[in-house]
Amino acid sequence: MRAFLMISFTIAAAVPAWSAPAKADPSEPELQRIIEKFAEKESEFLQARERYIYRQTVRVEDFDGGGTPGGRFDLVSDIIFTPGSGKRTERIVRAPVSTIKFVTFSPEDEQDIRSVQPFVLNSKELPKYHVRYLGREKLDEIETLAFAVKPKEMVPGERYFAGIAWVDEQDLQIVKTYGRATGKLKKGNDQRFPKFETFREQIDGKYWFPVLTRADDTLYFEDSVVRLKMRVKYEDYKQFKGETKITFGEEVPSTTTPPPAPPVAPKKP
Repeated sequence: MRAFLMISFTIAAAVPAWSAPAKADPSEPELQRIIEKFAEKESEFLQARERYIYRQTVRVEDFDGGGTPGGRFDLVSDIIFTPGSGKRTERIVRAPVSTIKFVTFSPEDEQDIRSVQPFVLNSKELPKYHVRYLGREKLDEIETLAFAVKPKEMVPGERYFAGIAWVDEQDLQIVKTYGRATGKLKKGNDQRFPKFETFREQIDGKYWFPVLTRADDTLYFEDSVVRLKMRVKYEDYKQFKGETKITFGEEVPSTTTPPPAPPVAPKKP
């Protein structure tokens, strides 16, 4: 198992005179092949991840512009397969009453937690994005290629990632992302979305799985300033051994009503 990445983006220090010569950057044709190859690898990973169950823990804290704490939202859920049908669903494990004060939740926020923060740039999604090579960077002991990623155009109702993706040069898989969720909003919709970084770890000896998303950002709304802290943990990955077909279904019935997802949009009067 390779090391868990917990390092922020930094400018590389000058290479000592005794160090081995730096690798040359890939040529344009080589870069195109690399991008296509890691998109194929991401497609393989996405299919593999659909065969895993895991626990997702979300914590959101908000503060006003002066730093006064507002409240906290916590949600622990298991991503599982329902007995018998084998449908993939989310089962709420723990959901205390939210005390969040300065923001409220929107459908875009829920979509971001589900699909943008654990960003996967597979072959299907690749045509939607501009991908530009930035250079080589070493994260811990991992040699990576850094790419700037942004959507070519935004379709209403769709959510996108805009930021930087670091790709393991050996495995050709994304090991870290840093950026922001974006999309085309309705006119007059005052929403802001925090910058976040997501780290991956090699769980099964083959694919890099998201293990942590974190954000600590100040959001400037039209009539307020809010600091938002968010932490999402993905843990206890286990491969599902059933032979049933994997489809998405309704949420497993619970004795309590599931709470709304964590808030990251302005509260309206």
